Amino acid sequence: MFNIDKIYINGSFVTPRGSETADLHNPSTEEKIGTVSLGGIEDAREAVAAAKRAFPAFSRTTKAERIETLKGLNAAVAARVSDLTEAMALEYGAPQTFTRFAIPHAASSFLTMADVLKDYDFEQQMGRARVVMQPSGVAAAITPWNSNIGFITSKLATAIAAGTTIVIKPSEMSAIQTQILTECLHEAGLPKGVFNIVNGLGNVVGAELSRHPDIAKVTFTGSTAVGREILRSGADTFKRVTLELGGKGPNIILDDADLNATIPAVLRMGFINSGQACIAGTRILAPAHRLDDVLTKLKQEIETFKVGAPDDPDAMIGPMVSRKQYDRVQSYIELGTQEGASLLTGGLGRPAGLDRGWFTRPTIFTNVDNQMRIAREEIFGPVLSIIAYSDDAEAVSIANDTPYGLQAYLHGTDAARMQALADRLDSGRVVVNGAPHEPLAPFGGFKQSGIGREYGVFGLEAFLEPKAVIA
Repeated sequence: MFNIDKIYINGSFVTPRGSETADLHNPSTEEKIGTVSLGGIEDAREAVAAAKRAFPAFSRTTKAERIETLKGLNAAVAARVSDLTEAMALEYGAPQTFTRFAIPHAASSFLTMADVLKDYDFEQQMGRARVVMQPSGVAAAITPWNSNIGFITSKLATAIAAGTTIVIKPSEMSAIQTQILTECLHEAGLPKGVFNIVNGLGNVVGAELSRHPDIAKVTFTGSTAVGREILRSGADTFKRVTLELGGKGPNIILDDADLNATIPAVLRMGFINSGQACIAGTRILAPAHRLDDVLTKLKQEIETFKVGAPDDPDAMIGPMVSRKQYDRVQSYIELGTQEGASLLTGGLGRPAGLDRGWFTRPTIFTNVDNQMRIAREEIFGPVLSIIAYSDDAEAVSIANDTPYGLQAYLHGTDAARMQALADRLDSGRVVVNGAPHEPLAPFGGFKQSGIGREYGVFGLEAFLEPKAVIA
C-alpha cells in the first residue's frame, strides 16, 4: 500500500498543511492501492512564495546554464524509466503500447527543449529597437491524469528554458507517478524554489494558482470546462495563459486510401491511450461510395485490438482511469443507441473474459450524424463514430463543424491532395497517414480546444514577453 504524504516546496519534501486525503486505485483491478495527502490553499501559497524568491536569480541565468540544467533533468528522469513505467501501469493502467512511447518521450522533453534553446536568440534588432525576450514571471502548471509524467516534464522543460520558476499542480489521481518523478527531479539538484509540486484538488490548489497575484503565467492541460474557469480566474490579474483542452478529432479516410494500410492506422489514432486522449481521432469520416468496404475492414481489424491489463503485452487498450470515467463512457455508449446510431461493434459492459477492472468494450457507431452528441462531445474513451461524406468539400465541412480543433488525421495516397486538404482544416495539428509525433512542431488548438501553443519555439515564447529598448 502506497502512502504519498509529502509535497515538494522550496527544494524539500514537506508534509502538506492540508488535512484531506484521496484514495488511489489500480484501474485494472479496482483495488485500493494507496492514499495521497492533499495540499491546500496555504501549501499553494507557500509554493508560489518559494518560486517568487527563486525567480530573480534564475531568470538571470545564462542560456548555457539552462541547457546544462535541462541535460541534468533528462539524465535524472532517464535513470528511472523502468520505475516510472511500472507506476504508470499500476496507477493508470496504460498498456505497453503506450508506455513504451510515453515514458522515454517524457525524459526526452528536456533534451528537445535544450536543442530549441541552443538555437534561440533572446535578443533581436528591429529597426532602431533592441527587442529582448524576457521571462514573463512565475508560472503555474496544472496537469491531467492521462499522461501525467509527460505533461509535467514538457511544461517544466519549457519553463526552465525560458528562465522561469514554476509551481506544478498534478492530478491527485496520479500521485504515485508524481512521487517517483519528483524524486528524479530532486536528484537533478536545481536551486531551491525553481520548481515546486503540490498535490491537491483542482478546485482548491488549482483555483488558488489560477487567481494568485504572484502567478504571471498559467499553462493548463485538461477539459474545456476547467480551462474556461482558469481563464476567468486569471482575468483579474491579466495572467498569460496556455490552455490545451478537449478535442473531437476528424479521422478522414480519402477515397484513394489503401484500406489495408489505412484502417489499422485509423484505429490506432482513434484508440490512442485507450481513447483517453484529447488528440484521439474519434470521428471517422469515410467516403460514402466506399462505406461498406470501410465498415468490413474496421470490423475485421478491431478484432486485433485486444483489451487488457498492462501485464498483457498484447493489450492495445487498457482500463478507464476510474469508476467515474468508466461510468461516463458507458453513459455515452447508451446515449449513442438512444440517438439512433447503430453499433458496428462493442457496446455496454466489459469485454468478454474481464470480470473486474474499469475496462470498456471498444465501440464503433455507424449511421452517425455529425449533430449527434456522440459526434460533438468529447467522450474520452474507446468510442468512435463513423460519418459518411460525398466529396472532399463535404469532408472538410463535417471535419470543421465542431466546437473543437486540436488534431485531425488524413489518410490517402495523393500527397499533394492531402497537403491541400490539410490547409483547409481548422485544427492545430494535421497528421498525414499516421506520421510520428514531431516534438518541435507547435501543439495546441483552434476554437474551444484551447489558447496558445506548446512545444518548440512556440512553446518557449509562450513563457516570454518581448521588451523593446529604443535608442
